[in-house]
Amino acid sequence: MNLLFSISDNFTEPLLTTLFSIRNNTKEEAYVVYVLQKEELKDNKLIHKFCQQLQMEYKPIIIGKNIFQNAPASERWPESIYYRLLAHEFLPSDLDKILYLDADVLCINDLSLLYNQNINDYLYAASSHTRLEVTDTINRLRLGNRELKSYFNSGVLLMNLTLIRQEVKSETIYNFIKENHEFLLMPDQDVLNGLYGDQILPLPDELYNFDSRLPFLYEIMSQKEISYDWIMDNTVILHFCGKNKPWNESERSKFSVLYKHYYSQMKRVTNKITSK
Repeated sequence: MNLLFSISDNFTEPLLTTLFSIRNNTKEEAYVVYVLQKEELKDNKLIHKFCQQLQMEYKPIIIGKNIFQNAPASERWPESIYYRLLAHEFLPSDLDKILYLDADVLCINDLSLLYNQNINDYLYAASSHTRLEVTDTINRLRLGNRELKSYFNSGVLLMNLTLIRQEVKSETIYNFIKENHEFLLMPDQDVLNGLYGDQILPLPDELYNFDSRLPFLYEIMSQKEISYDWIMDNTVILHFCGKNKPWNESERSKFSVLYKHYYSQMKRVTNKITSK
C-alpha cells in the first residue's frame, strides 16, 4: 500500500499519529510511506525510525526550493498547493496507485477496501463534504466545470497515477489559476474540482472522509441513524477539518478524545525510539 503525505516541520506528530492508526487497523499490508517536503524535515530520522518500528518503509521526497519558481504564487497561493496536484512528477514512475492523506486524519477501521477501489477509468477517487444541490450548482459556476458531480474534498485522495501522468499537466494547472484566480477560494482543492472534478469517482464520505465537525448533518442527509457506535463500526477515516485540531490540549470533543488515545499510543513508540 503506497501512502502519500505532504507536511511541514510542525506536523510531524500528527503524521506519526495517522500512521500509527493505519497500522493499528490495517495489519495485513506492506506499506511504503512517501512524504513530499520542500526541504528535508528536521524530524526525518525520527520518522524513518518510527516507520521501521511499524514495519513500514519511509521514502522522503525533497521537492527543492526552485521547482515552482515559474508557477503562479502569492500569500493566498503558496507553492505548496502544487505538491498534491503534481505529486506524480516527483513519485517513482513505476507506481500506478497511491493514497494521499492529510495529516489531520485518523484511520479507525481497515483501509484496504478504500485502497483497493477500482479507479481504472478515473483520475481520482474522493469524497464530498457538500451534499446540497444549490452548493454544487454554485461551485459548478464558480469553477467553470458544468460536469462537476459534486465538490470533492482533497484531504483523502486515491490517485490513479497511470492516468494522471497522461492527463494532468503543470501548464494546464498554472493557466487555470491565472485565468480564474479571482474566483478561487480553496487553493488546490478548487483547482482539482475545476479541472478534474468530472473525472473523480465519488466515495461515501461517512465511510472514507468523515468530517468530525458534522456528525448530525451526516445523519440528516443520509436519512439513517449514524450513531457513534455506527461510526466506530463502519467509518474508515475521520477527518479533523477546520482550525480546531484534536491534538490541542483544549479540545474535548468525543472524536478528539479518540484522537488523543491514538496520539498517546504514538508517543509511547516515539519515546521508546528516542530513549535508545
